[in-house]
Amino acid sequence: MLVPLLWLQEFIDLPTTDVGELSYALDMLGLTVESVETIRPEWSDVLVGKVLEIAPHPDADKIRICQVDTGSGPTQIICGAWNFEAGAMVPVAAPGAILSGELEIGRRDIRGVESNGMICSERELGLGDDHAGILVLDGDPEIGTPLGDHVELPDLVFDLDITPNRPDAMSIVGVARDLAAHFGIEHHVPEIQMSTVGGSTEIVVRVDDPVGCRRFTAREIRGVTVGPSPFNIRHRLHKIGIRSISNVVDVTNYVMFELGHPLHAFDADSIAGARLVVKRASEGETLLTLDDEERALTPEDLIIYDDEGPTSMSGTMGGARSEVSETTRRVLMEAASWDPPTIMYMSRRHDLRSEASTRFERGVDPNLADIANQRASAMVAALTGGEILDGAVDVIGTPTVPAVVDLRSSDVERLLGPGFTVDSVSAILTRLGMQVEGSEPMVVTVPTYRPDVTRPADLIEEVARIHGFDNFEATLPSGPSGGLTPEQQRQRILQSALTGAGLHQAVNLPFVGVEDLAHLRSELAESQLLTVKNPLRDEESKLRPTMLPGLLDAIRYNLSHGAGSVGLFEIGKVFFSVPDEDDPRLPAQPDRVAWAVVGDVGTETLGGAFIKADGAVSLALWFRLARSLGLRDIEIRSSSAPGFHPGRTAEVLLAGVPVGHVGELSPRTGRAFEIAGRVAVAELDLAPLLRQVSPVEAKTPSVFPFIEFDLSFLVDPSQNVSELLAAMRGAGGELIETERVFDEFVSPDLGEKKAVAIRYRLRANDRTLTNEDAGPIRTAMIEAAQKTGAVLRGA
Repeated sequence: MLVPLLWLQEFIDLPTTDVGELSYALDMLGLTVESVETIRPEWSDVLVGKVLEIAPHPDADKIRICQVDTGSGPTQIICGAWNFEAGAMVPVAAPGAILSGELEIGRRDIRGVESNGMICSERELGLGDDHAGILVLDGDPEIGTPLGDHVELPDLVFDLDITPNRPDAMSIVGVARDLAAHFGIEHHVPEIQMSTVGGSTEIVVRVDDPVGCRRFTAREIRGVTVGPSPFNIRHRLHKIGIRSISNVVDVTNYVMFELGHPLHAFDADSIAGARLVVKRASEGETLLTLDDEERALTPEDLIIYDDEGPTSMSGTMGGARSEVSETTRRVLMEAASWDPPTIMYMSRRHDLRSEASTRFERGVDPNLADIANQRASAMVAALTGGEILDGAVDVIGTPTVPAVVDLRSSDVERLLGPGFTVDSVSAILTRLGMQVEGSEPMVVTVPTYRPDVTRPADLIEEVARIHGFDNFEATLPSGPSGGLTPEQQRQRILQSALTGAGLHQAVNLPFVGVEDLAHLRSELAESQLLTVKNPLRDEESKLRPTMLPGLLDAIRYNLSHGAGSVGLFEIGKVFFSVPDEDDPRLPAQPDRVAWAVVGDVGTETLGGAFIKADGAVSLALWFRLARSLGLRDIEIRSSSAPGFHPGRTAEVLLAGVPVGHVGELSPRTGRAFEIAGRVAVAELDLAPLLRQVSPVEAKTPSVFPFIEFDLSFLVDPSQNVSELLAAMRGAGGELIETERVFDEFVSPDLGEKKAVAIRYRLRANDRTLTNEDAGPIRTAMIEAAQKTGAVLRGA
């Protein structure tokens, strides 16, 4: 929001006008200064002159000969403007004067008549955009005085970034109120001098949506004459980037910036049926707004109707049909308070951001509506010669009452530190316009223009803001020292293990499309997915139930940009429509780790050589990760999962509980994501991996020799080898030191079976094992294997 300093000083006697000090004060108040522009006169030697007489040019129809007095007698100047007559007070640039754009004024001969200078327009002086006529000065300025004495220049214009929770600061008076509290001085509000005449408006107002329209006030001004605004109003609006339109419309903008409450002026004679109704729009209706745009309305839009249909878009923009024009004689001044979410969604839906909607979506004080209406009506009557009717409309849809909050000084000191007494806290809050009664607790009545202050913590924040954040002493935090939690430490280990394997960590947005999930052949129905209410892209409107689509999109992107091999992993959340176990109010959103690798992968075991990514690589990554995290009681068994290759996928179990899948991407899914070749993929629940593991119990190694032997079995191709190993391990007992599957053999000679060779090492801690000791154990292990369906080869 733009705030001119001279306009601000109308409401507060600032102790300083230094730009640095004021910027610091505004920043400390939370009204961040984005920039400061210094506006200086763009002319020199321009004086106030009085037009004494005007005569036609003898050889031109479109220009006139003016006799102008600038304090040293009549001077002849030729002028092409026709918006003034004799007696007007005007700015005169005599020969030698400099205008905006470094234009030097001299004497000129215009069709045989000498012109000694120029009578200037607003644009020629850099004071506005009007170039249709010359600038006619207001009031009765002294002839011959410098023009600079009669304009508000030089001036500073502060560009403030107002946070969404501070609707009260979206005005000159609101900024003055905050600065007054900061400096500990008084501020003023505009004085309203409104006189009325008997009678009431004929226009009836009905509010059918009391939630959307919290308050609607209206006053009728009769006998108005619409024309240009006085220069001081036009100049102030020009400084804040608002184009002057007419005296009536300019007043609505002026009061909006002054007090912070938007207004709208209706041409009362154009209101069909002399009736206004506030209600939601119907499907198929349209409204031509003031910007000449035909807007298709929806049932969510809050619209003001007359008997002919929509006539204004509430809190956003008026309609062209009821626009104030030069023929307007009756003005209905409206100041209403609208529901912030309704205005926010409506303005965004129609891509129609206005100064009014920017304020209403923050939450303009409903109790300010009638004050703003009185101020605007009084100004319109004064500028247009109109009369305000005594009877006003004031429909309250939803009453707004001040919030009352209990505050204890102990809570203030707990959050801000020592030194805050009841008296000091009460004084600060009083400076902000709040009423404070009692001591412990202080009962604080918050004015309705501060909808962001509803809790003790909000009041404490206000105390800190006015006390000054830079005035707090530096202290060291107390309590236990910081550091990473055990889960965070284990996550660091996990990340190091995967990056050490050559993978790069990816960070993807958690949004997916239904089509991406269909590529994975996900078993989730669309109704089971969580839908984003306002998606960034319509084709990514769901929250991901799996991390693979994001990783595969990243793989595809890198391959399409020339990368030959890509290895990525990601840690993040997935989302499901079932309630969360810890907080049923939220959907389940567990953390997961996933990876996807394509192309060449370096391997330490091959002496730094490279192999192609496939399901075996994914399994090797899992074992590397498990070793790094010290995971035990791991089980791997053949499985399948959406998007995975049905014959090259394994389910991972920890302590018998499934935690995810590792393996290879289905070729069909790879083609859908435009990825050629095999892709090693995995997706695992993160929580079980980060859970603390019990310390490893060290045992004294045996000093006795071992016995080693190999066993080869014929098994069904579908049989899980881990089941075979578990059965034999149970039969062998504690004497089994190691077991390793070192060969898998498939041959037509074996029929529909495959051969699996396992090497076992037995060792005792208290003696040297003999063949007589090992024989019964070997036999028991073979018998256990046979119970799983395995057949010893050569038996």
